[in-house]
Amino acid sequence: MFGRRKKSSAAESVAGEAEQVVDGVGGEEPDADQLAGLTTGEQRRVNLPPAPRPDGPWDVSEVGDPTEGRVDLGGIFVPGVEGMELRVEVAGDAIVAATVVLRDSAIQLQAFAAPKKEGIWGEVREEIASGITQQGGVIDEVEGPLGWELRAQVPVQLPDGTGGVQLVRFVGVDGPRWFLRGVISGQGAVQPEAAGLLEQIFRDTVVTRGEGPMAPRDPIVLKLPNDAQMVPDGVQTEDAEGSRFSGGMGQLERGPEITEVR
Repeated sequence: MFGRRKKSSAAESVAGEAEQVVDGVGGEEPDADQLAGLTTGEQRRVNLPPAPRPDGPWDVSEVGDPTEGRVDLGGIFVPGVEGMELRVEVAGDAIVAATVVLRDSAIQLQAFAAPKKEGIWGEVREEIASGITQQGGVIDEVEGPLGWELRAQVPVQLPDGTGGVQLVRFVGVDGPRWFLRGVISGQGAVQPEAAGLLEQIFRDTVVTRGEGPMAPRDPIVLKLPNDAQMVPDGVQTEDAEGSRFSGGMGQLERGPEITEVR
């Protein structure tokens, strides 16, 4: 089952909050004069070449058939697992992210163009951390199962209007001319046993950047599967009930949905 919603500045879900704090992903790079004016302690970390990815995520050139066991969203192929629900994030007329909801956990997947010989995850981590701390959140940078990641306590407004905190994990991997970011929320952000399947979904995702020119950090645009159809909010269908891409939304709000027909 697919859900479709537009990006919102309100923190109605952890994924939405993540989009707020990482707006810098699409920002402009500082010029040489700006970098030269920084003190040693303020200098941005050097962008190293992408590290090997023996366990994924994969470039489309590295797999035989990216559609096997995966949902084709154009720019990424997302693994399908039992009981999962897949929602897409819309910016204007473009689909730029997908969120996999699995029981009481979720992972948002978003791919970006990257320089040919440099990885950007180290730099993006700094920008995410800066955005969250400026909002009053707390950041811990650790080396986790997917490499270096940020574990964040993000301040949010609860439905009753009071302030609260959501726990989020920001993970990322640099690939050949692309960067894949994941935002893990719910129980997967706090319990390793709940995160295992989400981490495997991230590892088994396939990215297809395309050969056309793209500026570094531009989002890789996604598309809906050819056999997807819109389902009005709150309407349940027999096909969705038995689909391996269906599942409960837990504490996340449900928007208009798109059910994959198989």
